[in-house]
Amino acid sequence: QVQLVESGGGLVQAGGSLRLSCTASRRTISTLIMGWYRQAPGKEREFVAAIGEIGGSPNYADSVKGRFTISRDVAKNTVYLQMNSLKPEDTAIYYCSASRAWWGQGTQVTVSS
Repeated sequence: QVQLVESGGGLVQAGGSLRLSCTASRRTISTLIMGWYRQAPGKEREFVAAIGEIGGSPNYADSVKGRFTISRDVAKNTVYLQMNSLKPEDTAIYYCSASRAWWGQGTQVTVSS
């Protein structure tokens, strides 16, 4: 069982930045594929970014490439999602996932135009 707690969401104007954090407990993130997903109102949950083995390359959805960066701090057992150049269409609840088996409670990101 892995527990995930997200933080860092909020309201930001278009063009602004936010950094989301996801802290895991009961298992080290270096053994898991950590990912971020999002769900906008009336839409299905979609993949945003993921990071796997140490030294491996992260993966991004085309819609966020060049704007979002996923990273991790193994010592803090925390994964981050740095979001720059935010757009109104990035508005969603963002969820942290561990190997798509465990999920956090979600954090709201709202981007105003």
